[in-house]
Amino acid sequence: MTSVPQHPSEGTRRHRPSPVVARAARGLADAGVASARAEAELLAAYVLQVPRGRLALADGFTDGQLDRYQALVARRSRREPLQHLTGSAGFRHLELAVGPGVFVPRPETELLAGWGVEQARAVERNPAGDRAEPLVVDLCSGSGAIALSVAQEVPAARVVAVERSPAALSWLRRNAAARVAAGDRPIEVVEADVTDPDLLAELTGRVDVLLCNPPYVPQAVAVPPEVAGHDPAEAVFGGADGLAVLRPVVDRAATLLRPGGVLGVEHDDTHGTVVPRLLAADGRYAAIAEHHDLAGRPRFATASRRADRPQPDSAVTWQTGSS
Repeated sequence: MTSVPQHPSEGTRRHRPSPVVARAARGLADAGVASARAEAELLAAYVLQVPRGRLALADGFTDGQLDRYQALVARRSRREPLQHLTGSAGFRHLELAVGPGVFVPRPETELLAGWGVEQARAVERNPAGDRAEPLVVDLCSGSGAIALSVAQEVPAARVVAVERSPAALSWLRRNAAARVAAGDRPIEVVEADVTDPDLLAELTGRVDVLLCNPPYVPQAVAVPPEVAGHDPAEAVFGGADGLAVLRPVVDRAATLLRPGGVLGVEHDDTHGTVVPRLLAADGRYAAIAEHHDLAGRPRFATASRRADRPQPDSAVTWQTGSS
């Protein structure tokens, strides 16, 4: 990528952002990047250290900044995730550190996190018995996106985040420490496998809200290069049918939740009826509901822990709606 030098500013040669970004956007589009213009602008804003909306007012790239920008654009053209290049991912009201070894949180998961925030706030307003704080558990926590969002938006909540991957745990702990430094209530990080039948045994029957974004893509499904080449496979694929982790989570959640406690679990968009049926078949859940994302695709299922004895599958129905 080349650039025509513009008029010097304060004795340093500068390159106007507009033509540089336009060329970068064309290159990214040719490489198959869907949001090429937006990503070219985001990378430019990152290099110039200005908000994206103020690119047109920026002084322009110095020679060194231009070299750095072109190198980042070349890496993005090879389908390295944008978030790996900038080192962060936006999620609800947070900026999370991400990179190799941890799943990059997706915007659609903000819907599940938002639902969890609403449920935790409801518990805070109407505590059960002598409970003074909502107890929220986030399984398959990864970068901590869901757990840290709940901790920030519901300061009264006790939040427990569970992750087994050593690489992901390092990012989770880094993000948790950053949020404490920013003034949020600390979360509790637990290194464990969510398929362990004794997971969080000390919390049996006590959890108010349990959230999970497990690996759920069926093994044979083709995924974009950013996912295939950079997201950890163990955080993406959930076995042959995509339910290898989700099944034990549904079972364990019913043990951890108090009567009336709620479960929210993200799933593949082909599982819009499969997961609600799985919850119904368990017999320990009521108020089963399916939620769609902003594109109208099935995205996550929710349910509450029954207070009475388990019911047969045929006695349970569920609702479908948008979030």
